[in-house]
Amino acid sequence: MTVHPSLQTYADAWTHSIEAISELVQPLVEGEWNRPTPCPGWSVRDIVSHVIGMECEMLGDPRPIHSLPRDLYHVRSEFARYMEMQVDVRRHHTGPEMTSELEYVLIRRARRLRNENRGPEHLIRAPLGAEQTLETAYRMRAFDVWVHEQDLRTTLGRPGNLDSPAALIVRDVLLEGLPKVVAKEAGAPVNSAVVIDVHGPVEFLRTVRVDADGRGSVDGAPSLGPVATLATDWETYVRLACGRARPAEVADRVRAEGDPDLVRTILDNFTVTPR
Repeated sequence: MTVHPSLQTYADAWTHSIEAISELVQPLVEGEWNRPTPCPGWSVRDIVSHVIGMECEMLGDPRPIHSLPRDLYHVRSEFARYMEMQVDVRRHHTGPEMTSELEYVLIRRARRLRNENRGPEHLIRAPLGAEQTLETAYRMRAFDVWVHEQDLRTTLGRPGNLDSPAALIVRDVLLEGLPKVVAKEAGAPVNSAVVIDVHGPVEFLRTVRVDADGRGSVDGAPSLGPVATLATDWETYVRLACGRARPAEVADRVRAEGDPDLVRTILDNFTVTPR
């Protein structure tokens, strides 16, 4: 039995990115595992620990029993505490221990994919005791491993895969958060439009429209009179939307037109990933 056809795209994208992560970290010497990454508070080791932990949870393994230190400045929410557990429990693991566990998890997950007979609507465990469909889980694992692959590539000076299969999944997930950013967080005027123009390895132009009730939606049709336009490259878009950079740090890579106050507020609230 093979994975359900509607899950195959996510499974293939996940495989591509997680194998890239394995290849990136395999040759690292011990000191490199401690290098800080663009992911706030996490080192190379921490990112790999997170990936391992989340894949173990996809396999149904029990979560570790572990007490988190109280001085982790980057842990500011229950969601962050949940994610930190799998990371902190591995903070003293050596490089060889990390690569061995990652390799073993990849073998187990690949076997699960080959024998997957559950449908996309099948409910499985989600973070914080919630439930999610298998399709959502597959999609978000593809999203997560690609974003963390890019964290590692940035840290290790090994750029690449900005247009890999998972990059297109990341694009779609991030775009789903744009209406909330523009309409709710930034408070764009009713009956207005904001255009986002992204170039580079992944290119797209989207218009966020705010209706008469203040609700936002996104589509691919251009707007003739947007209240604001933001143009940037794909890598910068990802860094902003995933909380890897503050607007001031990438100001030279973002071109903005229109209402300056609205532009500033949109950029200040551009991060759509959980924190």
